[in-house]
Amino acid sequence: MANILIIDDDKGIRKTLMELLRKEGYNTDDAVDGAEGLKKFSTKNFDVVLCDVKMPKTDGIVFLEKAQSINADIPIIMISSNSTVSTAIKAVRAGAFDYINKPPDLNRLLITIKNALNKKELIWETKQLKRKISRVQQIIGESAAMEKIKHTIDKVAPTDAKVLITGENGVGKELVARWIHEKSNRRNAPFVELNCSAVSEELIESELFGHEKDSFTAATKQHIGKFEQAKGGTLFLDEIGDMSLSAQAKVLQALEQGKINRVGGEKDLAVDIRIIAATNKDLAKEVEKKRFRLDLYHRLSVIIIYVPSLNQRKEDIPSLVQYFIKWVATEYNQPLKQIDKEAEKALQEYPWKGNIRELRNAVERLMIFAGSVITKDDVENYVFPSPL
Repeated sequence: MANILIIDDDKGIRKTLMELLRKEGYNTDDAVDGAEGLKKFSTKNFDVVLCDVKMPKTDGIVFLEKAQSINADIPIIMISSNSTVSTAIKAVRAGAFDYINKPPDLNRLLITIKNALNKKELIWETKQLKRKISRVQQIIGESAAMEKIKHTIDKVAPTDAKVLITGENGVGKELVARWIHEKSNRRNAPFVELNCSAVSEELIESELFGHEKDSFTAATKQHIGKFEQAKGGTLFLDEIGDMSLSAQAKVLQALEQGKINRVGGEKDLAVDIRIIAATNKDLAKEVEKKRFRLDLYHRLSVIIIYVPSLNQRKEDIPSLVQYFIKWVATEYNQPLKQIDKEAEKALQEYPWKGNIRELRNAVERLMIFAGSVITKDDVENYVFPSPL
């Protein structure tokens, strides 16, 4: 059930509204003025706010303006006994959902609350849809290394050159691949990915090229492989350094001939795709150790993009933290939180073995457990806590 915050310096009105709304099945909380209301608004989750205009300390219009900067998606209904057209206009311009006179008509109030809840639900659904439509997250960072990567993406994306992306686990190699696709002429076609380390050697060829029904024991129906799924688009082969030598030979053949053959099939199928590969291994050394084919390495490494570890670009951590704070707030429908300088410094000094992925998880924990301002103590407690 929806949570409603009632802000009014009149105790009688607060009590009346709380009793009414609780009878309607709503959960309620109250505050005696705008200052207390802001404190609760920034630390708790509410679906609607009812706020008086004239109050001591922090009045309703000031509360409204500050609340909008914290979370503009929460509908705020202003209530006042000293109503004027100019005050109503000022409230609506500041972002109020509606303006109701005191004493409020209870039926109108309940209808307004219902409409406000419907609007909040619509905003949430719209954001969910936008997240589904959005293809890629932003590449965050202004360090020299990240600027070089962005410049390389801009240059390489419009071509069909094969790209090999290298770097440690968690640095964002997939994100770089997605941006190459997004800025390419193939952006309207599929972006298909395969983590080569997650597929067994026995099944990798079937995953890549597909198979015909009854081509092996478990092949109960025809399967379309990643090469065909990516038709006209981009095939991203992640952790290609873990691919078996036999599968490497088949991939090389497909790249050289521009066609594939499903496992158990007799018909050659033409493929029109762009290949982007990624690895956390040094493929040159893997070639020396006879674990990776030299000819395939040369095929894939027309352009090499190295993505540095987070520890190599710590100047980007503050902007990454701000980005993830906004991301988590939107994902969990939470108010935005601030982070103080000491906490930010502590995050910059931490050795990020898991890179961007580890930092994102850390910010998610901070957004769940910290107060309205993330402090150094929060970082010590929730980012690198003592072992249990």
